[in-house]
Amino acid sequence: MSTETVSERLQLAVAEAAAMPAQGVLAALGTSVRGLTEEEAARRLAQGANVLEAHRVSWFHVLVRQFASPLQALLVAAAAMSFATGDQLNATIIIAILLGSALLGFANEFRAEKTAADLHERISHTVVVVRDGAERQLPVRELVAGDIIRIGLGNIVPADARVLEAIGLEADEGVLTGESAAVEKSADPVPEGPGGARPDLADLTDCLLMGTVIHAGSARAVVTATGHETEFGRIAAGLAQGVPETGFQRGLKEFSLMLLWVGVFLTVGILVINLLLQRPFLDSVLFSLAIAVGITPQLLPAVVSTSLAAGSRLLAKRGVLVKRLLAIEDLGNLDVLITDKTGTLTEGRIGFEEAVPAAGTPAGVSSDDAVRRLTELALLCCEVDPAVPGATGAGQNPVDEALWEAFPDLPAGLTDRTRRSIRPFDHETRTMETVVASALGPVRILKGAPEAVITACTNVSDEDRGALDELFRRGARVVAVASGPASADGTHDAAAPLTLDGFLSFFDRPKADARASLARLASLAVDLKVATGDNALVAEHVVSVLKMDPGTTLTGTEIEAMDDDALAAAAPGARIFARVSPEQKARIVTVLRRTHSVGFLGDGVNDALALNRADVGISVDSATDVAKDAADVVLLEKDLDVLADGVMGGRRIFANTIKYLLMGTSSNFGNMFSAATASAFLSFLPMLPGQILLNNLLYDSSQLAIPTDEVDREQLRKPAHWDIAGIRRFMIAFGPISSLFDFATFGLMLWVFQAAPEEFRAGWFVESLATQTLIVFVIRTRRIPFLRSRASAALTASVLTVVAIGAILPYTPIGDVVGFRPLPADFFLALVGMVLLYLVLVETAKHFYYRAEDARAAREAPTRAKEFAAAKAVGLHHGHARVRRRAAPFVVHTGRPRFRRPPVNGRAAGPR
Repeated sequence: MSTETVSERLQLAVAEAAAMPAQGVLAALGTSVRGLTEEEAARRLAQGANVLEAHRVSWFHVLVRQFASPLQALLVAAAAMSFATGDQLNATIIIAILLGSALLGFANEFRAEKTAADLHERISHTVVVVRDGAERQLPVRELVAGDIIRIGLGNIVPADARVLEAIGLEADEGVLTGESAAVEKSADPVPEGPGGARPDLADLTDCLLMGTVIHAGSARAVVTATGHETEFGRIAAGLAQGVPETGFQRGLKEFSLMLLWVGVFLTVGILVINLLLQRPFLDSVLFSLAIAVGITPQLLPAVVSTSLAAGSRLLAKRGVLVKRLLAIEDLGNLDVLITDKTGTLTEGRIGFEEAVPAAGTPAGVSSDDAVRRLTELALLCCEVDPAVPGATGAGQNPVDEALWEAFPDLPAGLTDRTRRSIRPFDHETRTMETVVASALGPVRILKGAPEAVITACTNVSDEDRGALDELFRRGARVVAVASGPASADGTHDAAAPLTLDGFLSFFDRPKADARASLARLASLAVDLKVATGDNALVAEHVVSVLKMDPGTTLTGTEIEAMDDDALAAAAPGARIFARVSPEQKARIVTVLRRTHSVGFLGDGVNDALALNRADVGISVDSATDVAKDAADVVLLEKDLDVLADGVMGGRRIFANTIKYLLMGTSSNFGNMFSAATASAFLSFLPMLPGQILLNNLLYDSSQLAIPTDEVDREQLRKPAHWDIAGIRRFMIAFGPISSLFDFATFGLMLWVFQAAPEEFRAGWFVESLATQTLIVFVIRTRRIPFLRSRASAALTASVLTVVAIGAILPYTPIGDVVGFRPLPADFFLALVGMVLLYLVLVETAKHFYYRAEDARAAREAPTRAKEFAAAKAVGLHHGHARVRRRAAPFVVHTGRPRFRRPPVNGRAAGPR
């Protein structure tokens, strides 16, 4: 087959495929029910992978963002005015410093975006594909038109496809059509509209569309189009949505607004003073604007991006993939973690243990025969029909996979049973059922949670209930099987009585290292709660084995009877939520978020709604498509120890970001206040605008190493939150200390060295850079610096390098260009003394400041708790019923995701 022929037949529009019979679609795509050969699939894949690119990382857009600050725009305008008035030297200096600052920010932010893109590409999704007549799992990006795929409940449709066979199939297509109700699907062709008009997307009942969610049932389908040729690909650009702020972003905004007001006050005040002193208008404007820029931490976005990117890379090495970089901060804020049991507290490998036939086995039926009949009925009531030649247990739920593995020879003996109909498993009834034709007539088989199956049976004895309780007490996961005659037409008659055939027990042992992981989370003040669909006795057994504080147990039935206020009162004291539905999990998360920062760890379609409601949703790489898509963080390994690393990483990043803010606000405020005061009394400007900007650039450059800094252990023990008032108090407390030493430097230069303006400016430049930069060693910790807490090697080297550059700058040609003159050697002896005294004074002030802050926190703790609850209630903390925007999982994320997330559990997803 030539490449041109393949290209022509690679894609088939769904509207065209919908009107064709299934065999016609297969023929048009050059495939069959046995699927493509590997060679043909590879040839088609060479024409293009099944991916959509979402918001490509653009160096140009990142660079433009560096000049988006209004203050920087004003400085550019001021530089233009300098050029226009002939002051080309000062204008050149300002532009050069602005460019240097922008390039620093660009380098770090671009690297951060590339890190996010790389992490997104590591989050993979797979699909069951038929190749050469055999089923296998492949990454969705390797799908090609003509592939036969099998998908079921919870899967996100990986490409446009024409249904070949459907069993109770429903798809949620709200991501494309806006309709929240699931649409029934079948293999019957859809006729064309009048005059051959193309039917609407919502009318394509025999097609599955990329990005939609399988709401119920299962299907075999043939891929008709991939990538940009799909309906999703064609309209993806129109689905872009904005991203609402997280708590971290809101904190940054509040901090920026605070600095804006301080900057406006200083700028206006300085401008007025200089004009009253009849100084040149342009010089006054430039100086005032430089002061405004000087007080703002210009590289804050770069520092935050660097911190988050560095943290995400470290977490990725431990198997934690962060889909949304700001979720790292949310992860660090967790104080309640709700998780399922399987794979988290247990090994996650379900193994068949035993079959327990129901009591009262008919005479003449041996126990072996009863066990065989029980297992045969269970196999016949699986998603995959064992009577289909070549059928395997791959891709089914873990319980059914374990059953097929335990009885590999049984399916071959069931080929004489014909499946008449199937009702797939659903999380509301917690059961599934099939009708199978046999020599004795149609048989209805019901399988699922024992409590649900037993209620439909008429022969349950006390002995059966005792056997079930014993299995639960042993920690087994139990599936009940019942059967009975079906109607002649093979339909399901829910009113018909059934006979209990017995129980199948499966065992998932607690992890050997789970106890240590739980202790580590407890040391981080994270309260772990278990939400499971299993019986309460099973969950209590696992909790007991792991020696967790038992707390109380709430069942789904009890939760259903509670209103939200009652649940909010009971949930904090509960350790286990057993037999809970997806909606109940979401309710639990919602009420706990009133007073806590809640994380939810889940991997099933029934967890998607709770993942969406949590402050941070956490899933695993082996999870269902919907669960991974609803999560902020994906674990490559379902391990609480890895999750604890994520929590510590989030707290470390937040702590380092706050270090930068505390340093920047206190030292910058002090220096700019000194400049403002000095300008009112000196006959010349204490520092030229370009010199102020150069000082700010060097200072910020030294702080780019803060993300590498170590964090004291006590800062990791509890979650931290934004406290803008606390930052303001810190600025007011420590800024004046910096100003005291600035004034001392002014006196030294004027009265001791009788310095000229150029020498005065050089002396203050060196002193202000040294004090505001070296203070990092004191402010970075509440401990005694150097002795009980040491900075990272990178931060130490960065700070000392910048101080050295500042000291030698007046002696270089660059210093001469920016307006400096060499300083006398005696100045540096005085400088060393002033810096040491400054650090000692700041350390002393820090001791008293934190004592006062601790006392304040103790007094305000009840009020803060009420404010936190109120903020949660109105959605101010993270958005009370926040629905995140997700990209389809098959999208290659080359930056921030740009698409609406597929709807969850029948609810249309809103923008995030």
